[in-house]
Amino acid sequence: MKLNSCSILLNLLILQYFSVLCLSQDFDFFYFVQQWPGSYCDSRQSCCYPKTGKPAADFGIHGLWPNYKDGGYPSNCNPDSRFDKSEISDLISTIEKEWPTLSCPSNDGIKFWTHEWVKHGTCSESELDQREYFEAALKLKQKVNLLQALTNAGIKPNDEFYELEDIKDAIKEAVGFTPGIECNVDSSRNSQLYQVYLCVDTSGSEFIECPVLPRPRCGSRIQFPKF
Repeated sequence: MKLNSCSILLNLLILQYFSVLCLSQDFDFFYFVQQWPGSYCDSRQSCCYPKTGKPAADFGIHGLWPNYKDGGYPSNCNPDSRFDKSEISDLISTIEKEWPTLSCPSNDGIKFWTHEWVKHGTCSESELDQREYFEAALKLKQKVNLLQALTNAGIKPNDEFYELEDIKDAIKEAVGFTPGIECNVDSSRNSQLYQVYLCVDTSGSEFIECPVLPRPRCGSRIQFPKF
């Protein structure tokens, strides 16, 4: 009986150790990811507008994701940290505008934001609590207007095709750092501008040069679809 008790105690201590280790997990930088709604809706069978109505024809926040320099990333770091809408109640109207959901069925966005906090945000708790996490993403969105940067370079969401390097250059000109570009493929097999990755320091406040970028999987010329 004593042996079993000791074994149970040892297992609890090991679990506690790994729990603390996970909660205190460090990371090297953030990916700040924005997505083009026209590409999301053009290549998925299930695209629904949120209950607040059709989002603006603008890039929307997808997430602020802690990452490692080796290309890996932490996730779901604190199962005890739940999304609490009351902590960001005064930010909701702005989040609805800048961080809209396009998933089906049409919803109020809570499921989307909960997922982003639980999977990614909890891994930044050494730097940002829940409110600071969402505030950081909104402030980063205010710092860079991707659509304006592209439009200034003559790159518009008009279903036309543009050189991938021209898109990167236009964004770098506006932000000062090289972006990562993620493409998707529509039903006509067109490679489309889908998501833009910018790297941010661990405070969540300043853009930096990316230590590593995701594989683009884009053609040399990609479509910028209407929305």
